[in-house]
Amino acid sequence: MPDLFIGLMSGTSIDGVDVALVDFSKIAPKVVDFETVTYPAKLTRQLHNLCASQKDEIFSMGMADRAIARVSADAVRLILKRNHLSANHISAIGSHGQTIRHHPEGTNGFTLQIGDPNTLAVLTGIKVVADFRRKDIALGGQGAPLAPAFHKAVFRHSHHSRVILNIGGIANITYLPANSEQQVIGYDTGPGNTLMDMWCQRHLNEPYDKSGHWAAQGNSCAELLGLLLTEPFFSLTHPKSTGRELFNLTWLDQHISQLSNEISAESVQATLANLTSITIAQQIQKLGDVEQVFVCGGGGKNDYLMECLENELVECEVQTTNELGIDADAVEAAAFAWLAKAFMQKSPSNLPSVTGASREAVLGALFLAR
Repeated sequence: MPDLFIGLMSGTSIDGVDVALVDFSKIAPKVVDFETVTYPAKLTRQLHNLCASQKDEIFSMGMADRAIARVSADAVRLILKRNHLSANHISAIGSHGQTIRHHPEGTNGFTLQIGDPNTLAVLTGIKVVADFRRKDIALGGQGAPLAPAFHKAVFRHSHHSRVILNIGGIANITYLPANSEQQVIGYDTGPGNTLMDMWCQRHLNEPYDKSGHWAAQGNSCAELLGLLLTEPFFSLTHPKSTGRELFNLTWLDQHISQLSNEISAESVQATLANLTSITIAQQIQKLGDVEQVFVCGGGGKNDYLMECLENELVECEVQTTNELGIDADAVEAAAFAWLAKAFMQKSPSNLPSVTGASREAVLGALFLAR
C-alpha cells in the first residue's frame, strides 16, 4: 500500500514552487511525480524586494505569505489531479516555504520562511508540516542545509565516498563518506545560480541563462574572479550557510567597480560560472577521498557551468542524481516530503555535524486542515 507524502520547496532562485509526490512504502523512496509551478511575476517582484529592508515590508510580507500558500496549494492540486488522487490519500505535506531572510549567526540569529501553512492546509484539505529550520536555529545551529539528512538516508554507499551537490540559487554539498563511522557533513559553498540569474535578468531581461549559452559567448576574467574569491565567506569553516543577503548584485557591482578595464556582460557571466564551479570544487577537494559527485538542482541543466565543474573535478566522476534513481530537479522537494514523514514519526531529522546544532531534534510544526 502506498505511503504518500508531498514535498514543497521554494529556493533562493525565487522562481516558483517545486512539488514532489513521494511514495515511502518501499526501502528506497520513489518520486511518483514532480512539477515546478512558477510564481506570478508580481509575486516574484515582491519576494525579491523582501530580501532586503524596504518601506512597509511587514504589509508586503503578509500579502506574500498568503500568496505563496495559494501558489503552493495550486501545485498540490495539480499533482493530485494528474495522479487521480484525493487529499485523503496523502499522509502530509512537507512545506519549506520561501526564505526571505537568513541571518543565523549570533545569540539572536534567525531565519525566516513565508508561505502560510495554515492557508495551505485549509486550501488542500491536507495536514501540513512546516517551519523546519527554526528548531535547529534555537539549538545553536545554522538551520541549513537540511537536505543532507535525506541524502544520508537515501544516497549513502558503503563502498564509495560521495558528494551530493545541490546547485540552486546557493550551492551546497553533502559529504557521504563510505566509512559509516565518519560523520556526514554538509554546508553552503557560496553562490550557485543566483548571481548568474540576476546578471542575466539585468542584461537580457531573462530569468536565467538557458544551458549557459550566454556565458559560453564570453571569456572568464581572471582579475574579476580573483576579486570575487577574496570574499571571506569562502574561507570560513563549516558549519556555514548563506543566501542573497550576501551574494547579490550590490556585492557583484562593488567588485566590478574595482576592475582596471571594462569587460563585456557575457564575460562577467562566464566569470560567475567559474566562481560557482571553483568555490564548489575547492570544498570537495578538501574532503580528500571523494570518488563520485552527484548533482541536483537547476545548475545541472547549465551545460557551461557543468563543463566548468568537470574541468575542476577531473579526479571525480560527475553525474546527476538521475543515476541514483531520483530526478535532479526533484531531490530538494523530495527531501521535504521526507522531513514531513520524519516529523510524523517523531524522528530527529537534523544532523548536528552539518548545521552545528547542539543536539538532534524533531524538526517542524504541524498545521491541521480542520
